Amino acid sequence: MGNTADRRHALPVRVIYTGGTVGMLPGAGGLAPGGDFAARLEKALATLPADRRRTLPARRVHSYSRLIDSSAVTPLDWHALAEDIRAHRTGYAGVVVVHGTDTLSWTAASLALQLRAPGLPVIVTGAMQPLEASGSDALGNLEGALRFAAEPGLDGVAVYFAGRLLHGARATKEHASAADAFASPNAPALGDYRGAPRLFTSSPGMATNAAEPDDEIDNLLTRASADYERVSRGEVARIVLWPGIAAWQLSAWLEDSRVTGALLELWGAGNMADDPALRAVLERAGNRGKLMAAVSQCPRGSVAMGAYAAGQGLEQAGVLSGADMTPEAVYTKLVHLLALPLDNAARRRLFAACWAGERSEG
Repeated sequence: MGNTADRRHALPVRVIYTGGTVGMLPGAGGLAPGGDFAARLEKALATLPADRRRTLPARRVHSYSRLIDSSAVTPLDWHALAEDIRAHRTGYAGVVVVHGTDTLSWTAASLALQLRAPGLPVIVTGAMQPLEASGSDALGNLEGALRFAAEPGLDGVAVYFAGRLLHGARATKEHASAADAFASPNAPALGDYRGAPRLFTSSPGMATNAAEPDDEIDNLLTRASADYERVSRGEVARIVLWPGIAAWQLSAWLEDSRVTGALLELWGAGNMADDPALRAVLERAGNRGKLMAAVSQCPRGSVAMGAYAAGQGLEQAGVLSGADMTPEAVYTKLVHLLALPLDNAARRRLFAACWAGERSEG
């Protein structure tokens, strides 16, 4: 174990610059994507105190030729990024993905579920301000991400932001402008950086739950090749309930033949209006094999469908419980399952399993 850890610690970290505020530069029309990120990163790291510079891991920066505006990210981008990480993980201690903050938690959740146990740490980070801006949070986030990416005890996807390491499939952006923009509402932080990386868990991996897929599920996930083209044009919908939602509005989403799955965000512990017409829409969608899962609109806590009369009928309609998962994790899990060539029964079984610590109950 010690020799393996020493070998990994000596390897460089691969930095993938995908775009985002962290790499932007001011222009005539405001902030715009800036180039030459590798040189700019090195210039910023050179401003650190000498003792911290000496202990930084070696790094190799790969900048995408088409920088991604994070608000325009699609499932195809998630899949391409996961395939890139798979193809180039040999010879690296870990990977840092530099990403825009708007959809950073969505990309992190997707990577956690696609990669599951990649064999090295994959740390997703970004910044609320550009790297060269006065008082920017960018340098601190990049330094911490580099250090955790070189930690030999980590295996999996995490978000590093504002001094904290969060599980990749449990993180969510909860503030539009604060430096401490990300939280993990239903799972503890994995670690922090206060002069040195500190891990809070004794586990060598990043799972926050002991549940693991059984052999059959594990084989299904490993064998099947995902086709993200089939879920890249809005085939999975996100539907947040509101007071007064009508059956015709719900059916406009779920009865569209192009929609194959849906994330439903319900009230409280998993409630919706006691309206037979609404339940009928859900039942028709379930009978047509549409993959539906529900979470609470409350950021903390878990759904317990059927605990209240207002939630009765959801399970009968085929709606799956998202337990205490984030909307990002449920949505990206549905996307991945619908990208796999599986029957509906297998998809439902796989959704209920915990793949990478994304839920507290299996």
